[in-house]
Amino acid sequence: MKKIHVIGGGLAGPEAALQAASLGCDVVLSEMRPVRSTEAHQTSDFAELVCSNSLKSESENSAPWLLKEEMRRAGSFLLKAAAVAAVPAGHALAVDREVFSQQVAEMIAQQPRIEVRREEVTRIDENSEDTITVLASGPLTSGALAAELQRLTGAEHLAFYDSISPIVDASTIDMDRVYFAARWDKGTADYINCPFTKEEYDAFIEALATAEKIEQKSWEQLPQDGAVTTAQAGLQYFEGCLPIEETARRGKDTLRFGPMKPAGLTNPKTGRWPYAAVQLRQENLRADSYNLVGFQNSLKYGEQARVLRMIPGLENATFLRYGQIHRNTYIHAPSLLTETLQLKAHPNVMIAGQLSGVEGYTESIASGLLAGRYAAALARGEKPTPAPRETGNGSLTHYITHAEAKKFQPANITFDLLVPLEEELRKKIRDKKERHRIQCERALAAWDAWMVSAG
Repeated sequence: MKKIHVIGGGLAGPEAALQAASLGCDVVLSEMRPVRSTEAHQTSDFAELVCSNSLKSESENSAPWLLKEEMRRAGSFLLKAAAVAAVPAGHALAVDREVFSQQVAEMIAQQPRIEVRREEVTRIDENSEDTITVLASGPLTSGALAAELQRLTGAEHLAFYDSISPIVDASTIDMDRVYFAARWDKGTADYINCPFTKEEYDAFIEALATAEKIEQKSWEQLPQDGAVTTAQAGLQYFEGCLPIEETARRGKDTLRFGPMKPAGLTNPKTGRWPYAAVQLRQENLRADSYNLVGFQNSLKYGEQARVLRMIPGLENATFLRYGQIHRNTYIHAPSLLTETLQLKAHPNVMIAGQLSGVEGYTESIASGLLAGRYAAALARGEKPTPAPRETGNGSLTHYITHAEAKKFQPANITFDLLVPLEEELRKKIRDKKERHRIQCERALAAWDAWMVSAG
């Protein structure tokens, strides 16, 4: 049996390693931290969550729920860790970052088939006859390894800019000005809501428009040395994670229809929705810190302190972390990857996680789960069977490997990616929730059948 080498200790890498080891394979898991860190990570822990602490909705028959439900049925190790580390977040699955990382580390330490190496990998042997390589080094892959990947693919990489939301000290929030509520009363009222009047919102938007952005550091700029290139010049923000100042530039009310949307957030003090609202989500089990949901930005720290303290309830807030911006890198999967996440030109090399073009924590773990199972099949000398197109996991992989080449961007799981219902059935069933329920039911049936056939 061939050995499996997993490169990257973020989310996809540990899931892939644990999946493959649980299927009887010997695995080497390489992580370069702390030998070499990145500009966004703060620790050398496995599965460190750099941005949000949310793994998205747990509402039944939603697209994120479907993806996670499939993963749970396949025994996802990181979702088990997330269940232990869960913190109150309404209808979403959010985790205590430290507890989550500790749980993942313990799982890896307790798996005798996994050998952990703290090293920076700069060379991939694509012609090795006894090793399957799973590259899951993430969006902040080191320059040397990115250059090695470019050597293997012979194709141009794409890059987009991603941002990190601020975190506030819970004890410094003015609780008299805010209220707990979940949107549309879904789940428990675990979110702190900071309500704006029209006058407060207008002043906030004006301050945001005039705030100074932080100057790009060398690592944030698009490389010019050929190590990693981009498909387009300039900043390439991922549409699903725009900095608030970039969103605000698209129109005065854009934030009110985005991260500051007040719909469904009834203020118990007034019985009405506010004009706009900022939601705060619990960061850890101690509930001593909250992150500003959807408030990633690239403003100077002093400007963030000034502007963010204009949010009702945060006038005297202490920020434990300000927003940041970093460059994420991913391959052009439609040109390079098969549906089993293998490089077309080098079948013994696989790409998983955000580097493959999936976007989001849950999606990265899902990609790692599939990669680990596919790698185990290859290690046994078998031909891996891709997850069915009808499933959430299969649809996500189908998108990144079959998307229109010129318009390819990273993707979160959405119903748009799933196989649509027959036209006749769509016309017959007007209720969107019922259509989604049927799609999920079909997806899970296909997933269960695939799990049985794939062993």
